[in-house]
Amino acid sequence: MTVDEYKQEVKRVRPQLVFIARKYMGGEEEAEDVVQDVLLKLWQICDTLRMPIDGFATVLVRNHCIDLIRRRARRQDIGEYTIDESHEDDERIDKMMKIVDRLPTLQQTLIRLRHMENMEMKDIAALVGSNEVAARKALSRARQAIRNSYLNEKINE
Repeated sequence: MTVDEYKQEVKRVRPQLVFIARKYMGGEEEAEDVVQDVLLKLWQICDTLRMPIDGFATVLVRNHCIDLIRRRARRQDIGEYTIDESHEDDERIDKMMKIVDRLPTLQQTLIRLRHMENMEMKDIAALVGSNEVAARKALSRARQAIRNSYLNEKINE
């Protein structure tokens, strides 16, 4: 698809995408952000796209909205603890973050992308320039290193 074809398709499809995103997200600003993110992804693969892009763009918008809703739900679940439990959890989280900070850079990146950004393994593998199997293996090693460090610190207390 050429740049001009892409621009024409975006002008034609954008209102439909905003409408779909607004149904999922509820707000105009969030819907616009979702559509903008999807259009950026489509722009990055513009040369491999074929007209019409309605169906593909609609699926991308829907999936992006669902991802955002799921992330929002996870954040809200965390706040349901009592003060005592929250204080203990904060200490554990601080300890875990200190352990993560001591990991090699690649392992830190993998842990943060997977567990803090909730990214899919295929996307993580693409970001770090690896295949999915190697990224999974490296993530597993990072988790094991965190576990060992945590247990060693707990024993030494």
